[in-house]
Amino acid sequence: MKDDVFYMELAIANAKAMKGQTSPNPLVGAVIVQQGEIVGMGAHMKAGEPHAEIHALQMAREKAKGAHLYVTLEPCSHYGKTGPCTEAIIKSGVKRVVIATQDPNPLVAGKGMTMLKQAGIEVDEGICKQEADRLNVPFFHFIQSDFPYVILKSAISLDGKIATADLESKWITGTEARKEVQQLRQEADAVITGVETIIQDDAGLIVKDSNMTQPIRVILDSTLRIPLHAKCLTDRRAETIICISRMYDQKKYELLIEKGHQVYITSGEERTDIHDVLRMLKERSVMSVLVEAGGSVSASFLEASLVNEAVIYMAPLLIGGKNAPTFFEGDGVKKLKEAIRPADVEYSMVGKDFKMTLKIQ
Repeated sequence: MKDDVFYMELAIANAKAMKGQTSPNPLVGAVIVQQGEIVGMGAHMKAGEPHAEIHALQMAREKAKGAHLYVTLEPCSHYGKTGPCTEAIIKSGVKRVVIATQDPNPLVAGKGMTMLKQAGIEVDEGICKQEADRLNVPFFHFIQSDFPYVILKSAISLDGKIATADLESKWITGTEARKEVQQLRQEADAVITGVETIIQDDAGLIVKDSNMTQPIRVILDSTLRIPLHAKCLTDRRAETIICISRMYDQKKYELLIEKGHQVYITSGEERTDIHDVLRMLKERSVMSVLVEAGGSVSASFLEASLVNEAVIYMAPLLIGGKNAPTFFEGDGVKKLKEAIRPADVEYSMVGKDFKMTLKIQ
């Protein structure tokens, strides 16, 4: 059991190293052990490329025969962009497969383990299950929900302000926190903001100094107020989708389409319907979304119970001013018993800023 935990933790570390690269596929790591010697290791690196088990088997070659395979997620048993890993495992002669957690994908969901057992391979499940489950929370949600996994991020002062009354907001938090936000963007498939953020800050919403694929930029703009010279429309650094209500400026719409921009019309009569936006993104295989916006947009997601996780950076400064914007506006609750209470909260320091990661059910 002690050895099983050690090798599975190594497989989890392999999977974790690929964070932000595999969407819409899960993070998966694998380790092959032959009589106490690690003979193969692998991780799934990108959708469409070989899975972790295949990389590990290719490294192990003939040493896989009679060996133990440790994998963080149940091996697939179906044909997708690649062949089923279960067939490769069976052909390799692996004696035992240790699986951290089951794959909730209906195409797999227990079938992989059944195939391995029917082939006479010893199968054990549940080693380091909690850690493995944490690796793929967005993937599990994506598979089991109509929407992508939504992370709300905000940077606030001690009194909850995201800008001064004159809308100055750069910078509330320190460089360390801002660096972490770049990592959050890199790990997300799409970044959502409101048109007000574009108008006020001309936000580019890109991952700076990165050669990796940029997240899709999604702008919520009910009536099409977005400036035609906005950075997100002109820099060509990432795909941009403007999401609107039915009360949009027809001439502006035609001009944007003529210029080759993407405009998505939701079912909202006066405001962009964020449920439609999330469904559209799910159809495009967007697994996770980062909401970086003002208090009104943040409130719309929170009040609609669409936020799965909130990451709040609190800087040690006071801004004040009753007209200075806060990160959660909207109508608010009437009674404290109606307040949003996270299922779990993690606390840490990032430079001089206080970070809270809230899991919201």
